[in-house]
Amino acid sequence: MQKVNLQQLPEEEWRSPTGKYHAFDQDVSVALGREPKSLDLTKRHPFDLSRVRLPPGATLCPYHAHSAQWELYVIISGRGRVRHEHGFTEVGPDDAFLFRPGEAHQLSNPGSEDLVYWVLADNPVGESCYYPDSRKWSVLKGTNREVIKGTPATYFEGEE
Repeated sequence: MQKVNLQQLPEEEWRSPTGKYHAFDQDVSVALGREPKSLDLTKRHPFDLSRVRLPPGATLCPYHAHSAQWELYVIISGRGRVRHEHGFTEVGPDDAFLFRPGEAHQLSNPGSEDLVYWVLADNPVGESCYYPDSRKWSVLKGTNREVIKGTPATYFEGEE
């Protein structure tokens, strides 16, 4: 059995260049031995579990939709705002919500206290992510992510 105590697991801070996107993450799965870049299913684990803390005024990341990944969220404390394809929904302690592959979403903290929540994702191999607002894609190139922006094309365009 592998075990980790969250009180001993440091938070990793993530911030965009301008600070618009900002969060603190405790990646429980990595602490339990998950190798994020491994393509070996015994090393990458079939799911990811993280405890995330969004400071007041912060947004986790741009509005996005996963191609294959499911995400389950459970709010621990604070109040948040979730953007989704039907608008916005306010969330608070003990609320749980799910996003299926293809469902765009974004979490933000418009409040004056930290928003803390669990996120559980199923960690599929070959996952890509689409950002509808900027029309970008985040795709895997080997084991590294690459963000690309392009224009729609036909299947054979540039091939014949």
